[in-house]
Amino acid sequence: MRAVVQTVSRASVTVDDEVVGAIGDGLLVLLGVTHSDDSDIAAAMARKVYELRILDDQRSASDLAAPVLVVSQFTLYGDARKGRRPSWSAAAPGPVAEPLVDAFVAELRARGATVATGVFGAHMLVESVNVGPRTVQLEL
Repeated sequence: MRAVVQTVSRASVTVDDEVVGAIGDGLLVLLGVTHSDDSDIAAAMARKVYELRILDDQRSASDLAAPVLVVSQFTLYGDARKGRRPSWSAAAPGPVAEPLVDAFVAELRARGATVATGVFGAHMLVESVNVGPRTVQLEL
């Protein structure tokens, strides 16, 4: 599982001209799933993200009760080492990935996080205003 975590002053996801998820000061998480991921990895990644000391004064979203916007993004597993057309073979297919994204979100919520999401598999418009900017890539 891969996550790109960014600190934002605001972020939103729009699908078909409707805002489906939005947050204020918090974290934007782009989340990719690969074939070997399971619910234990999803839970561990959620814990890592929520406790990641990336916000001001080395505090975490958990410390500040900061909201999290989670957007599934299979392209995090794109491989363009050969040629110009990325291969997506390392990305888990939708029926495997979607329940693990849901498990990641559920674990964040179980930890007390306020979580907004995009729509799995939809064509999404993601807007964000990065703070810092601070961006961290995590992989489990």
